[in-house]
Amino acid sequence: MDLHSIYNIFLIVMTAIAVIVFISLFFVNAGYGMFQTKKWGPSINNKVGWVLMECPVFILMLVLFLLSERTSNIACIAMLAIFELHYFQRAFVFPMLIKGKKTMPLSIIAMGFIFNTLNALMQAGWLFYISPATQYTAEWLTTPQFIIGTVIFAIGMAINLHSDHVIRTLRKPGDTSYHFPTRGMYRYVTSGNYFGECLEWLGFACLTWSWAGLVFFIWTFANLAPRAKRLNDQYKKQFPEEFSQTNPKALIPFVF
Repeated sequence: MDLHSIYNIFLIVMTAIAVIVFISLFFVNAGYGMFQTKKWGPSINNKVGWVLMECPVFILMLVLFLLSERTSNIACIAMLAIFELHYFQRAFVFPMLIKGKKTMPLSIIAMGFIFNTLNALMQAGWLFYISPATQYTAEWLTTPQFIIGTVIFAIGMAINLHSDHVIRTLRKPGDTSYHFPTRGMYRYVTSGNYFGECLEWLGFACLTWSWAGLVFFIWTFANLAPRAKRLNDQYKKQFPEEFSQTNPKALIPFVF
C-alpha cells in the first residue's frame, strides 16, 4: 500500500471518529471551563494546560514543512503562515491573557494534545507531501478559492479574537463568577468565539481546497457544536432575563 492510500485511510478514519465525537458530546460534557468536574481527574494550571495542548500542532506543522521539499514554495509558505498565525495566538498569546487561577484536567489536555498532533500530520501531510507538486504553484494565491477562503479565515479570526476579549472583560479583578455576554457576535449566538473558530477552519478548507482542510473543519464543528448547544442551554437557565432579551442561537446566527 502506497503513502497516498495510507493517507486516504487516515482521513476516512479521522472523519469517522469526528462523527462519533459529535454524537457523544451531546451526551457528555467535555470537562473544562463551565463544565469542569472532578471526574475528569487531576488538573493543572489553565495557562500551562492551554500551552501544552495547543503548541504541538504549531511546532510539528513547522517541523514537517522544514523537512519537506517545498520550503521555497510560496503558496505553501502562505498557507503555513495562515495556519500558524492562529496557533501562535492560541498556544502562546491566548493563555497569557487568561485571568484568574482556573485549572484544566490532564485528561482534556491529553486528548487535545493527541488530536493536535494528528491534525498536524493531516494538514502538513497534504500540503507539503501528498498533494501534487503542480497544485500549489504561485498562481494558487490568485485563485477564487484561496482569496475567498483567506477572507473567510480573516473574518473568523477577527470574530474569535473579539469574542475572547468580550469574555475576558466581563469580569472585574477578583471576580470568578460567570456573566452573560451581549457584545459583538454574542448578540446573535452564545458561543461567539466558537462561531469565529468554525469560520476560520471553513476558510482554511476553502483556501487549501483540500479534503484534509475539510476534515479539520468537520472536526472543529463536531467538537464545538454540541458544547455550544450545552452552553446555550446553560445560559438560558442561568440568565433567563438577559437571555430572553436577545434570544441568541447556540453557534450559527439565526439557524442553530
